[in-house]
Amino acid sequence: MRVTHLSLVDFRSYAEVDIEFGPRVTTLVGRNGQGKTNVVEAVRYLSTLSSHRVASDAPLLRQGAERAVVRARVEKAGRSLALEVTLNTGKANTARIGRAAAKPRDLLGTLRTVVFAPEDLSLVKGDPAGRRQFMDELIVALHPRLAGELSDYDRVLRQRSSMLKTAKNARGDLTMLDIWDEKLAELGGRIVAARRTAIGSLAPYVKSAYAAVAPDGGDCKVSYSTSLDSPEPLATDADAAAIGERLLERLREVRPKEIERGVTLAGPHRDDLDIALGSLPAKGYASHGESWSCALALRLGSYDLLTADDGPDAGDDGEPVLILDDVFAELDSGRRTALANRLADASQVLITAAVAEDVPDALRGEVLRVTTGEVTADA
Repeated sequence: MRVTHLSLVDFRSYAEVDIEFGPRVTTLVGRNGQGKTNVVEAVRYLSTLSSHRVASDAPLLRQGAERAVVRARVEKAGRSLALEVTLNTGKANTARIGRAAAKPRDLLGTLRTVVFAPEDLSLVKGDPAGRRQFMDELIVALHPRLAGELSDYDRVLRQRSSMLKTAKNARGDLTMLDIWDEKLAELGGRIVAARRTAIGSLAPYVKSAYAAVAPDGGDCKVSYSTSLDSPEPLATDADAAAIGERLLERLREVRPKEIERGVTLAGPHRDDLDIALGSLPAKGYASHGESWSCALALRLGSYDLLTADDGPDAGDDGEPVLILDDVFAELDSGRRTALANRLADASQVLITAAVAEDVPDALRGEVLRVTTGEVTADA
């Protein structure tokens, strides 16, 4: 799988630009603030319908523009496919696959990407919300239909939490809250089951990737942490229905506290991804270099898992496009070399760097020079 062409209209700093990508490795080189990250951000958006830099679409539109268009041509399983999404101000986004109109969500799973960026250090050092987002992006990459489940869960969670805020005045009639409990448990059970399975599959790849980039650093371990494992662990073979039943029980147990506080206290929105080095949690114990290696191992592990994925949602070519966004300046020479060796056989790697010399020679590939609003091939 690879992106062969990208076209942007009023996206970030670009009024209009067309970019051709060659095979294997392309490095976008430019000073900070020139727009090189905007290019790979657009590729990422076509893959996930979200940015790895900001939480909403508004900053993606060029200042003063009412819409932005991202188009790409993707080679996948021996055929070429055109993808397009239009980001609109004040109304729903639209999309096209080939010449046919589509819902934006229909793009999910068509182009797979894995991004490693400076923001990823927060996966190790930051709050659980970032790690939950990491897990949810992974399960959607593996099973695009789960994007709908996650969206529905967020909607039900908001409705239920809103009802909890008024429950004190419900005069004992909590019928609607019971209904929302059942729906939250049903959706939550499916999300927890998908996360557990995905992280279980990811763990050996993370361990292997960490050993490659930090050979003297011990073992990096990841596991899914859910409050539903208390007071006794969920059965290893518990399916979505069984997990949903456990969640429904927990919601009933904590309801008095929820009504008092006006928040939902159980569900996948409160779970976390545990990252450990040896027997110690990485957060709070890992050095800066070890934290970078853990974050890199999470992304490389995801890349390897998606490449190996042969499930029904993988299609004929599950290998994702790997995006390395301005990370080589943060890595020492040993980690740079280890990363380059790890990616020797990657189908497509898109790299951004302020200084071309920061990128190992083995990964330099084709070089595109980025200046404000323009992308040109290196002479």
